[in-house]
Parts: sequence; structure tokens; C-alpha cells
Amino acid sequence: MKLIYLQPALLFLFTFAGMKQAHAQFIFPHTESRPVTDTLHGYRLTDPYRWLEDKTDPEVQKWTRAQHDATLNYIDTECPSIPGLREEIQAYIDRDIESPMQLVADRQFFTRRKKGEKQSKLYTLIDGKELLLFDPEAIDPSGKSSLSGRSFTEDGSRVAVGMQSKGAEISTYYIIDTQTGKVLGNPVEGLRAFSWTKDEQHAYIWVRTQEMIDAQKPIEVRLHKIGSDRSEDITLLVPEDSKNTASVSDARYADLTFYSEGDFYATHSLRMKQTGSDDEPVEIYANQKFRASPYAIDGKIYFYTNHEAPNFKLMVADQKKPGFEHWATLVPEREDIVLESYAVTDDYLITVEKKDVLSRMVLRDLKGKKIKEIPAPEVGNVASVSYNRDVDAIFVGLSTFTSPYQIYRLDPEDLDKKQLNWELYYKQDVPINTDEIEAKIVFYPSKDGTKVPLFLVHKKGLELDGNNPTVLYGYGGFNIGISPSFIGMRAMFINRGGVFAHAGLRGGDEYGEQWHEDGMLFKKQNTFDDFIAAGEYLIKEGYTSTEKLGIEGGSNGGLLVGAVVTQRPDLFKAAICGVPLLDMIRFHKFLIARYWIPEYGDPDKKEDFQNILRYSPYHNIRMGVDHPTMMVTAGENDSRVDPLHAKKFAAALQNNLGQENPILLYINYDSGHGSGQSTDQLIDYYEHRYRFMMRELGMEE
Repeated sequence: MKLIYLQPALLFLFTFAGMKQAHAQFIFPHTESRPVTDTLHGYRLTDPYRWLEDKTDPEVQKWTRAQHDATLNYIDTECPSIPGLREEIQAYIDRDIESPMQLVADRQFFTRRKKGEKQSKLYTLIDGKELLLFDPEAIDPSGKSSLSGRSFTEDGSRVAVGMQSKGAEISTYYIIDTQTGKVLGNPVEGLRAFSWTKDEQHAYIWVRTQEMIDAQKPIEVRLHKIGSDRSEDITLLVPEDSKNTASVSDARYADLTFYSEGDFYATHSLRMKQTGSDDEPVEIYANQKFRASPYAIDGKIYFYTNHEAPNFKLMVADQKKPGFEHWATLVPEREDIVLESYAVTDDYLITVEKKDVLSRMVLRDLKGKKIKEIPAPEVGNVASVSYNRDVDAIFVGLSTFTSPYQIYRLDPEDLDKKQLNWELYYKQDVPINTDEIEAKIVFYPSKDGTKVPLFLVHKKGLELDGNNPTVLYGYGGFNIGISPSFIGMRAMFINRGGVFAHAGLRGGDEYGEQWHEDGMLFKKQNTFDDFIAAGEYLIKEGYTSTEKLGIEGGSNGGLLVGAVVTQRPDLFKAAICGVPLLDMIRFHKFLIARYWIPEYGDPDKKEDFQNILRYSPYHNIRMGVDHPTMMVTAGENDSRVDPLHAKKFAAALQNNLGQENPILLYINYDSGHGSGQSTDQLIDYYEHRYRFMMRELGMEE
């Protein structure tokens, strides 16, 4: 039997008298060690801060508040206000913000948050006049409740609007008459999502309550009759394991209902039946590794799938013969191009295809044959393409680093013309100056020689003298990759001389599913190696130095930050570790985290446990090592990543022999997994983050 402690080895000794003091002494609240020892797969692990896992314990609440107050005090005393910074943040966050107009049949809807308001509100236009449909502040004047979703009937006459409180991701849905703004019937509580059925007398509802989350019960899909008591709901699907998901939906353009069950990455069962019939749905696809998403229209079913195609492909079947054996390949997989999405018009297919993390549009006939590439109206990345049949228009979203997200409108009748008439449909005016900012993509070698993409954004004329404050950001997981997008508030850092670097790590979707698989499960270390190599590249090429290099990441990216600061504490000056997973041996035991077993593995299985233990940040804090200055953040109402991870990790680092750099714990008390905060809370939060990082990187002017 192996004996392993949280701090497993005294790797080297410090002579404290000889250490240089870079910070004023940070007096953190005392954290009592109360060791709990588990024997797992023949390993004995001792956890001194297990008691911090119970956030309902008054003692834990008192400790948490003391930690947060100590962090605020440190920022106030040690991180000077940056001239003009708060004003710039406030101008960006607290301004008039309006969403793109959503077109439903002949109706128009949009959300708006005016300067001074705490949350966005839902409006409609009727004969050119605005009608307020839903205002979260009218229900919760504190401003801590926000819009969380909406579902329209086909003609737009009714809308179900979701509202969540403090970012908890548990919604109450209100059904509203969109001609009058009147709420119809009682609200439907305890939901994750709501979708109208074809007859619009019922809805498919995804049931989630705090009790279900705490007990790690799976989300249930039920059929709810509008206006009826919830006791009459009919249960349709309940996954056997809370790591799996389920869905039921009626096709918009066909009389078909689809039933889907699976996990994050595989469609374990896809079934279909005629909408409204009493027949049992028939299985048309099932796989434990691949996934397939259906879209039914014009007598066909299109399937976007990675079935034996890691870069994805588009397949099609007749609605009368929907079984997998009848599927035909419409757009085949290609080796160096990732098929990201598609849209079907009456006459054409439009595919969005990515090569070297930049996306483009391709026009095809309905048999999949390429007609031409569609050049964008300006230099930019194609972020989205959709076809709205209600108004017979194509909408194309473009994004760049230095311009806010824009949407253009196209007439599908013009697609085959040499010159397209691009109508600017939506663009935000933002108080951000990017005139002196430029961006580029470079590629660097990782530890094993793999070429990894890296976006670099900085002021024009940057000198590669190794003295530029630099923030390296990464995620590297869950098939979520990088693409050019507006830098927003990052411009405030860049315009003051900073460099922002965003790495496309393995685990994302930059080069298809294989790139994802190369950064998950037993290959998760590749993600960390890629990030470390990005830091080394930035130093080698003269962008920055160890004393000027900060790192950031959130959620899975928080795990990334925790892993690299424990593996290479010498490489980075400072880190912001946001809403992180850090105790990877126990991650699956809390809230909805069983969803992520397909990504990380199951610690209840020996081989997975041994792999996870090698990198779990909480278990790899090395005694005698001074880790970089860190701000570890968490949302107290997070339903995805329990704040226990941040609390235990901060306590362990603060009390680690040899730790001299400050370790700060920052708690967002009215937030979940990055959502739920009011305007004023967001301004405070981002100012604190920037002051912390800019102080650490020597940007105090």
C-alpha cells in the first residue's frame, strides 16, 4: 500500500532569511488543518482541508468571508488604482447594450440594458413602437436575477422567458403574451430549459432543482401541459447516470420528434417517431464514441456527425428511411479542414469550414458539390451562419480582434452572383480604442514537437526586448477552441503596453476531434505541456520574461492554471485561477461534475485515478516551493464547479512551507459559474482583477 500525503515530498529547503521580499506581508486568515485520510485503489491520501467542502457550515462561511475580506484589503493597499482604469471599465460595462433583432415569423424581439440598469430586459416592436415584455428587476429589484433563456411559439405570439437568481442556472419560466406583455398563468419553476412542442399546448421541460444538483441526480425531460399543475407532468427521459444527458424535440420543418440520450461526446441513442403519434420511437443511430445531430426539412434529415470522421462530415437520409444504414455522405470529412456548421436554404448548402483556426464560408448545391467559396465582406473570421426561413434571409456573423462582433444579412437569391450585396444588420458601438492595436497568429512547438496555434494581440510597434507585461490565456478542453474575437476590455491592458496571448491548446477543437482527444483523459498532460511551451515561446522570442508573464484561465482553464503553477512555478510571475477544478480526485462527487467524467476520467476507476493523481493541482503542491502570486476566484452559487476547489487550494497554498508570494481567495457571492452579477458588481470585479494582474506585472502607472 502506498502512503501519499497532500504535500508528498520536501523537494528542497529554503533559507528564509536570504529570500527577497517582493511583496508586503500578506496576512491571510488562519486555516486549521483537520486531516482526513482515504484509502483509494491502494493509495492513502491525507486531505487536511476536507472540512472546507461544506459551504453551508457557519464556520466555513465565516472563514470564506474572512478570506475574501483579506483579499479586498490586499488589493486596496497593495494594488494601486490605475489612472483611468475604473472609468474605462465602467464606460464599457455600464452603457446602452442592445442585442441583434430576433426575427420570429413577422415579429421582432430584442434585449436591451440601458446605462444605469442592472440587467437586460426583453422587448418587442409592434407597429414601430417598443413594448417591454419582461424585466427581471421588476421581480427582483436587487438586480441579482437575470434572463436565462427564451423560447418562442412559431408565430411569436407567446414567449417563455427564463430567469435565474445569482447565477445558479436554475430557472423559473414565465409565459408571456407578446402582444400585451401580460404573464399567462403561473410560472414554471425549477427548470434548466423550456421548449415548445409542435402543438404549442405543451412544452418539453428539463427539470433541475438545487436538491437534484446536490444529490447529483440527472436532469429529467418531462412533458408539461401549459396551464396545468406540475403534478400532471409526464416524464419522458431520465438518464441512468448523471454524467449523461437527454433531450426531446419536435422538428420545426417536419412532423418528426427526436429523442436523444448520451454524454458530452457520444450519442448513445437517437430515436425518432411521427410527432403526436402514440408509436414508440424507433432508434436510428447509437454509438458509444461518436455523435450525430439531426435537422429535418424537405423530406430529408441532415446529420452533422463525427462518425469515423474526426474533422466532421455532413450526412443525409430520406425521412422514410432514417436508419443509419441508409445515411449517405453529403459533405465528406477532409484531412486539414474542420466542418464547423452548415445552413440549408431552398437551393443551397452553406458550410462553415475551419483551417488553422480561421473559418470561411463555402457555397454548395444540395447534393454537397462545392460551387465556390464565399468571400466575407471584410477581413474577419466567420463566427456564425444561419438561414431564417421566416424572412428568407441569411445572417452571417463576423468577428475580429479589433472590431466588435458584426452581423451581415444576405439575400439567398444572390448567392450565385459574383458580387454579393452585404447589408450590415447589427454592430455595437463600444467605447474601446483599438486604433493602435494589431493581432496575428503564430505557431510554436510543444514539448513533443506538435505545432500549436497562438494568437498575439499588442500595440503596433512592439519592441521584442523581453520586457513587455504579458498575459497568457488558455482553456484546452471540452472541444472548445480559439478563434478571433473582439478583445473588449483586454484593450485596456494592451493600450497600457501589455501583450495578450491566447493559446489553442490540445483539448480544444482547433483541428477537429483528434485535437480534442489528444488533450483529454490519459493525454490531458498534453494540454499543460502546450501551455507551458507557450510561455517558454513568449520568453524565447523576446515578448516577455518570467518576471513579466502572467497567466489566466477559468473553469477547465482554472484546472489548467492550477496544473501549470504546480508543475512549473518558476515560469510565471502571477496567475488568476477562475472558478477552477483543482481537487481532481473528488471532482465527480459534487454538483453536476459527473458530466465531465468523459473528459477527465472516473476517479473511482483505478487507471483513471492514477492518471488524474499525476496532475491534480491540489495533490501536487510541492512543499518548500514558492508558487506564483495567485488570485483564485469562485462563485458561491456555482452549480457547475463547487467553490470548495478554490477554497481548499488557496488554503493549501497559503499554508505550504516555503510559500511567500501571496495567495488570494476572491469570492463572488452573487454569482455562479461566471453569470448572475449586476452591472455594479461586474465593474468592481473586473477592476480588482486588472489591478491585481497589472500590479504584479509592474504596470502601476
